[in-house]
Amino acid sequence: MAARWWRRALRGLCGAALFLSQLSVLSGRAGSLMTTKLSQPQSTLAKSLTSTSTNAPYFKALESTEIPPYVTNCPSNGLCSRLPPDCMTCNTNYSCIYGKTATFDCKVKPHVHCVDENNHEQENFTINMTCQFCWQLATSDYVCTNSTNCMTVSCPRQRYNATCTVRDHIHCLGNRVFPKMLYCNWTGGYKWSTALALSITLGGFGADRFYLGQWREGLGKLFSFGGLGIWTLIDVLLIGVGYVGPADGSLYI
Repeated sequence: MAARWWRRALRGLCGAALFLSQLSVLSGRAGSLMTTKLSQPQSTLAKSLTSTSTNAPYFKALESTEIPPYVTNCPSNGLCSRLPPDCMTCNTNYSCIYGKTATFDCKVKPHVHCVDENNHEQENFTINMTCQFCWQLATSDYVCTNSTNCMTVSCPRQRYNATCTVRDHIHCLGNRVFPKMLYCNWTGGYKWSTALALSITLGGFGADRFYLGQWREGLGKLFSFGGLGIWTLIDVLLIGVGYVGPADGSLYI
């Protein structure tokens, strides 16, 4: 009898455990379904918020009121035809005949004010210029950099790479800044007339060589009394024809 009772009790416990396990599984599924249903409106709300933030109204930025740097080089209320090239925009005609006078239609840049010959303000005008590129201009129409590293008194005469810029009042085709090979033509401030005068009067003491910065030759002439006069005469001829120049390699003034 006792054995039967224990068997019934065990069966009851097993049934209760099985019922509780099934109940927990069902409750877990229900919770996951509830979580899914609740998360959907939240994601929808998040999307709506995101879309609202991205559809914010666009505000157009105000135009800049800063004055361009080129305006400082443009004379106010002057003749439009006399404006520097940086103050205008022209329709370049590269089909013009080289060396002939050509007419170009131009327009002033923003913030630039100019007038015509009747003192009337205008924006569109024409200019006349010779049909040629900037690097073909005369040497007086542009300014180039100087080099102090090359010798001006040499054979053959040395050249150096210079950067040249066209003057403001000159109009031409192409780039206004261009490279060019130039002869060494810088000067250190030595005068040819002074060197020749010293060579004739005090050449026996080496004064001419000292003046030109040639200290070794000057000392040689000083202690040899101008090579007994022979060196003095030779230096007079060499300085007179310009063969002997300053020691730094520059030109005479």
